[in-house]
Amino acid sequence: MQPRKEIFPNVIELNYQAGELLGCNVYLVYEGNEWILIDIGFDETVEDYIDVIRNIDFPLANCKTLIATHADVDHIQGLAKAKQILGTTVTSHPLAVKALESGDKLQTFAEIALQDIHLDMPPVKIEHQIVDGDTLTVGKLELEVWHTPGHTNSQLSFRMGDLLFSGDNIYRDGCVGAIDAHHGSDIPDFIKSLERIRQSDVKWLLPSHGPIFRKDDAMLDKTIARLNGYLHMADFGTCAIDWPLMDEWEDEIVKGVLPK
Repeated sequence: MQPRKEIFPNVIELNYQAGELLGCNVYLVYEGNEWILIDIGFDETVEDYIDVIRNIDFPLANCKTLIATHADVDHIQGLAKAKQILGTTVTSHPLAVKALESGDKLQTFAEIALQDIHLDMPPVKIEHQIVDGDTLTVGKLELEVWHTPGHTNSQLSFRMGDLLFSGDNIYRDGCVGAIDAHHGSDIPDFIKSLERIRQSDVKWLLPSHGPIFRKDDAMLDKTIARLNGYLHMADFGTCAIDWPLMDEWEDEIVKGVLPK
């Protein structure tokens, strides 16, 4: 058996535990005899993660549930395999259920033909649906469910004391999860979710990719300001709410303004 490398009390991140980057961040939260996993990553790394769990002496039968933070393939492709190995349930937001249970390749980004991405997306039954304000229990621990849409419409975060398992909302470098209309991105919702995180008194953010970091209000302010700019940029297509240049162009046409 290997020693457990807790990031925080009762929290293990499985890439950090393994000492190598296997995929998206997978968090094992435990108390007493119960444990859960937040995300699982790609199908091809499920057995690697399971080996890590075995090696730190967590009985596989004690996994209470597998949680999908949202329905993107890099987070959930391995759910069906992990569910079978662990003999447990799967939990998600209601807006992720259809994509997960049908194995929708387009919504989950498993199929992006123009980038030659063609991944399997095994369907998986969702036993538990959770929404904003619900509470998940792991032994005596409680995780408050936050619905934080923006990156996707089903994005979940989970607060546990001073910690926020923050999904793809924000990373240490100020980047955010990909904004794309095909999988339910919404910039105004994204801004609201980031403002909620900014206004909270959590101290640590545990993202779905990259290193865990202290909540940095100045960085969040900068990111929120950047996304407010995205609202008015053609770069973001139908995720933007307007494109002021077109109003300027119409006014110039009416006034007969020539190029300068």
